[in-house]
Amino acid sequence: MANFFIEDNYKGIIAGVDEAGRGPWAGPVVAGAVILDRDNVPEGIDDSKKLKEQKREELFEQIMNVAMVGVGIVSVEEIDQMNILQATMLAMQKAVDNLPVKPNIALIDGNKTPNLSCDAHAIIKGDSKSLSIAAGAIIAKVTRDRIMKELATKFPDYAWEKNSGYGTKLHQEALAKYGVTSHHRKSFKPVAKLLAA
Repeated sequence: MANFFIEDNYKGIIAGVDEAGRGPWAGPVVAGAVILDRDNVPEGIDDSKKLKEQKREELFEQIMNVAMVGVGIVSVEEIDQMNILQATMLAMQKAVDNLPVKPNIALIDGNKTPNLSCDAHAIIKGDSKSLSIAAGAIIAKVTRDRIMKELATKFPDYAWEKNSGYGTKLHQEALAKYGVTSHHRKSFKPVAKLLAA
C-alpha cells in the first residue's frame, strides 16, 4: 500500500509525478503532478491500476479539492514526431510546470526522469510505494480516460470508452474495418503497418 515512506527521505515541497497512456494506439499521453497536503490526504489512494474506475473517479475529485495539481498533455501529433518515451517525459515536464507552486523535488514513477526545473528522482514501481506518485497516477489516468470517452462519442466504432485506445481485439477489428483516424498514433507499429498496406 502506498505511503509517505519515500517522501520522508526528502526535504521541502515534494511532487509525485506519473503518466497514463504510454501503451495505447490512440489518444494523447497524459501526466499528473500532485503535491499532497499531509494533513488532508484522501483515504484510499493507491496504485491506480489496483483501483476500480468509480474509486479512481472519487479520488480524482478529492485530490483536486485538497491538493496542488498540475496536468500535462502531449498530443498524438507530438507523439508521432518525437516518439512515446520523449512525449511521456514532455507530459511530465508540463505537469510539473503547471503546478501552482514550484516543488523542490519531483518523485517520478519509473526509471527515467524528465528535464525539470527542480530535482527529480526516479522511483521504480513508485505508484505502488509513494502516496504522492499514486495521486499523480490517479490524476493522469482519470484525465486521460475522460478524454478517450469524449473521443469515443465522435468515433464510436473503436470502443475507446472501454479500451482507452489500447490495442484490444475489438479495437484491432475496428481499425481493420474502418481504418485509421486522426487520433491514432501513426508511429506505432500496428497502425503504421495498416497505413503501409
